[in-house]
Amino acid sequence: MTELTDIVNETIRREIEEYIERPDEVERNVELFARIRPLMQEISAALIEGDDGTVDRLTKQALDEDIDALEIMDDGLIAGMGIVGIKFRDNFIFVPEVLACARAMKAGMTYIEPILSASGVKPLATVVMGTVKGDLHDIGKNLCIMMLRGSGFSVVDLGVDTSDDEFIDAVEEHKAPILGMSALLTTTMPNMGKTIEAFIDADLREDVKIMVGGAPVTQEFADDMGADAYGKDALDCVAVAKGFVSVQA
Repeated sequence: MTELTDIVNETIRREIEEYIERPDEVERNVELFARIRPLMQEISAALIEGDDGTVDRLTKQALDEDIDALEIMDDGLIAGMGIVGIKFRDNFIFVPEVLACARAMKAGMTYIEPILSASGVKPLATVVMGTVKGDLHDIGKNLCIMMLRGSGFSVVDLGVDTSDDEFIDAVEEHKAPILGMSALLTTTMPNMGKTIEAFIDADLREDVKIMVGGAPVTQEFADDMGADAYGKDALDCVAVAKGFVSVQA
């Protein structure tokens, strides 16, 4: 059985021990970090600490050592951001810290994305994402987008205050099979349902899977609105999107 002590990086061990409370998530992260090489653990640790300069330097070092770009993305950047997502969900860190971690991940992805594009790696699917009409909050949405892109999805970001027509136009233009809507204000949550109704009226509802999320959103609300899925956080958002892709495959 894999133990916490099997992880060589002290920062990663401390993060798991101090901040991850759910037994299944502890087990998953211990197994993940115990198997990945020390340099990837260093990248993850620097990302968790929001140290974009170190992530930049270590990502370049890993590429210079001929480590595969996908391995760097999965085992270094995404693995680290997974812990960030858990800490954010459980209120151990807040928006400023998440933004610092996002900058760190972007520093690494600056090297990785061109390599993946040049190698002809196709995205898993295209996802259209936006905050609904009347809502100007985007931190959660942006974290979801970053995690989705890091997990192999192509994402069209419509920003905030997104109208029904903008969602529909983007899905049609990009032939996106997945749509994600976010809301932070309870007063704007009903606009998720209005957008879903607009897709029905446009005879496009069967062409797209719709997931919804945001602090006040619940599974019950998602069901009432007619959404296909609810994501409670950025990690869940990626899992839901991957579930849609596997079903369509």
